[in-house]
Amino acid sequence: MAKQTVAEQFVDILVRAGVQRLYGVVGDSLNPVVDAVRRHRGIEWIQVRHEETAAFAAGAEAQLTGTLAACAGSCGPGNLHLINGLYDAHRSMAPVLALASHIPSSEIGTGFFQETHPDRLFQECSHYSELVSSPRQMPRVLQTGIQHAVGQGGVSVIALPGDIAAAPAPERTAEHALVTSRPSVRPGDAEIAALARMVDEADKVTLFCGSGTAGAHDEVMAFAERVKSPVGHALRGKEWIQYDNPYDVGMSGLLGYGAAYEATHECDLLLLLGTDFPYNAFLPHDVRIAQVDVRPEHLGRRVKLDLAVWGDVRETLRCLTPQVRPKTDRKFLDRMLKKHADALEGVVKAYTRKVEKHTPVHPEYVASVLDEEADDDAVFTVDTGMNNVWAARYLTPNGRRRVIGSFTHGSMANALPQAIGAQLLDRRRQVVSMSGDGGFTMLMGDFLTLVQYDLPVKVVLFNNSSLGMVELEMLVSGLPSHGTANHNPDFAAIARAAGAFGVRVEKPKQVRSALRDAFRHKGPALVDIVTNPNALSIPPKITAEMVGGFAVSAGKIVLDGGVGRMLQMARSNLRNVPRP
Repeated sequence: MAKQTVAEQFVDILVRAGVQRLYGVVGDSLNPVVDAVRRHRGIEWIQVRHEETAAFAAGAEAQLTGTLAACAGSCGPGNLHLINGLYDAHRSMAPVLALASHIPSSEIGTGFFQETHPDRLFQECSHYSELVSSPRQMPRVLQTGIQHAVGQGGVSVIALPGDIAAAPAPERTAEHALVTSRPSVRPGDAEIAALARMVDEADKVTLFCGSGTAGAHDEVMAFAERVKSPVGHALRGKEWIQYDNPYDVGMSGLLGYGAAYEATHECDLLLLLGTDFPYNAFLPHDVRIAQVDVRPEHLGRRVKLDLAVWGDVRETLRCLTPQVRPKTDRKFLDRMLKKHADALEGVVKAYTRKVEKHTPVHPEYVASVLDEEADDDAVFTVDTGMNNVWAARYLTPNGRRRVIGSFTHGSMANALPQAIGAQLLDRRRQVVSMSGDGGFTMLMGDFLTLVQYDLPVKVVLFNNSSLGMVELEMLVSGLPSHGTANHNPDFAAIARAAGAFGVRVEKPKQVRSALRDAFRHKGPALVDIVTNPNALSIPPKITAEMVGGFAVSAGKIVLDGGVGRMLQMARSNLRNVPRP
């Protein structure tokens, strides 16, 4: 029996950790590992066209499953291409193991061809980044990297020279038990008691929820009912907290809508639950604030806290709710629900009135139809930019749908690569890439990956021939837009030439039938929708300086911002408000 190589041992450990796919681009220093993958029945090599796609795909897979995913790049430029996707995975707390293969170990430090120092380069976007310098070192380093990625939620990078990967593995190497899931974290009794006192002392309590409320929907609703609290959310909290929520007051921030801003500023006590919301300009500075987060480094780094609580949101609320006194006064809650509904009534006409005559097509209308036509358990991957706005305001969560994007790192070109990772998890589940023309063209080569693996991803391309969010930023700053226009081809024709389904939409009445045709198609599909480049959006609260910038640059441009079926939700919640 042939002796096992380090590469084979590496792959065995990945499989034991639950990794089923290794995304990457082959290359000389990586060849021993790729060959080991080829010969192992428990793992598949996924060939992409760009390593950045590999990292985004692995990050999406990890976010959807909560378990370890992996990607790889060959020495030098190959693994450097991983870095943007790894930044996104790390900031999204997605457990990803990245293999950065390296030049021959004897040449490190000599300025060899393609030499870099990956163990140093990836330190900022990882919890753990180490160089394997001998075969005996590899198993423990890889196992430690896996435990960092899973235990801390984020990226680990292993730099492995090709000659060491090809070398024989040492005999009788100890196999460590691997950490493959995270525990629940319960706050101490003193913190729970202190938080209960703060809640009891406050007449008006508001909850503001982020992605840390995943799995805690029932606990949040029970607590909101007990203390009669409005519930707002950040973008990453939307899919976890907005559905079946009679206390919903919308979203705060640059993409916000509804009454979330007012609810967070007019309360006596604001509870930040599982959110690392980065825009502190939208957070109040004159109310008491308590924050609950499973990552202690997040506590208090956005706003001054009156109480910091280290723990899972679900476990914290399970302990807290029985200890707080039930509140009976609904005046604050009902007033915020009314404000929320009124705010949505004022903007919903942007996508409901005479849409069949709006040419170029309004992107709000496209997003609202997409929301209606997509499956109830669809996975949406969303490009950064204006697509974030349309996803935030039009995609309706229901507890089964998932929405993945570069919501913390804010990278262009994330949607298509993330759709690849999502679809490989389950070919039967509908995966929709909400792509902008800027993001799509940046990594357009990996549309061929869809075709090569016959992945039934549906790319809905919001094609406004511009970098819309950048234009908005320029307008806010009082600057004329410059360098934001794209000269685009017929993307549907390109899709058909590549062997996929492709259809181009230029009129509103074509939108619904085009989406239905794409969704019925069994393979990859692209719907190229020519949308209005002047469809911009503004947050619910803006400064005088922002208004001035728009006045100087925008002239008579009308800024609309619809909110899709969320108005129906708000109206439904208002029916629960007791009448005098």
